[in-house]
Amino acid sequence: MRLWSLQPRYLDRQGLTATWREALLAQAVLAGRTKGYTRHPQLRRLQATPDPVATVGAYLELVADEASARGYRYDRSRIITRPADPAGWVGRLEVGTGQLEHEWGHLVAKLALRSPDWLASLKGADAAPETDVPEPHPLFRVVEGPVADWEVV
Repeated sequence: MRLWSLQPRYLDRQGLTATWREALLAQAVLAGRTKGYTRHPQLRRLQATPDPVATVGAYLELVADEASARGYRYDRSRIITRPADPAGWVGRLEVGTGQLEHEWGHLVAKLALRSPDWLASLKGADAAPETDVPEPHPLFRVVEGPVADWEVV
């Protein structure tokens, strides 16, 4: 399960679709609709929120927004708890700079193999203007910090 902390616009078609599917799986786990993956490390940050299902719902909405911007149609009816205003969820979770840098390296390696043209199109758009750290998924705000303790390195 990979729930990217990175801005979804960095993901190629395969990555965006995989993120959508993985987040739907996370939603099913958090809602108690499946018995598998209940102890998956990436779920910790969602489980630590007051309403994990709503949090993953906001994550999904913002991924679906990126998909819509590209002309893809993800079935938003699959989102169990749809926030009325996904933009109101912006910055609700923290992600460390080390985690973003780790994920960026992981994504770049994946894109170099499966989507080199997409990777080339990201050159110059790979970081927020004021830092060397890529922008996060809108649900996250960046704080100084290491790779997350739940990350497999």
